[in-house]
Amino acid sequence: MATHNDTGTKGEAIAKKHLEDNGYQILEVNWRCRRAEVDLIAFKDSTLIFAEVKTRTGNSYGEPEDFVTYAKQGLMEFAAEEYIYKTGHSDDIRFDIISILFDKFENYKVNHIEDAFWPGS
Repeated sequence: MATHNDTGTKGEAIAKKHLEDNGYQILEVNWRCRRAEVDLIAFKDSTLIFAEVKTRTGNSYGEPEDFVTYAKQGLMEFAAEEYIYKTGHSDDIRFDIISILFDKFENYKVNHIEDAFWPGS
């Protein structure tokens, strides 16, 4: 597996643990719907959370969260609509970004941005 894939996998595991440690119930990991994928789908306080995890080993070109493009947001919206349709969820939803930034010593910083964006806005 390529190094960037290893980094992404480690970041997703860290993000999942972060959510669990903060009282979130993890419903899905890497949920796919046709051409779209949501890294983590969680539930807390009657809210369904669709989370994109971005992991980087440096921030020379920007913070990890800066790489959640409008196209990715649109794909997440598409997947969220499908997930809501399939599960019948009718309460609040939100879109979060969980940014993981590693340093050269494998230490990391987690930045959980709640309600980071609303697709289409």
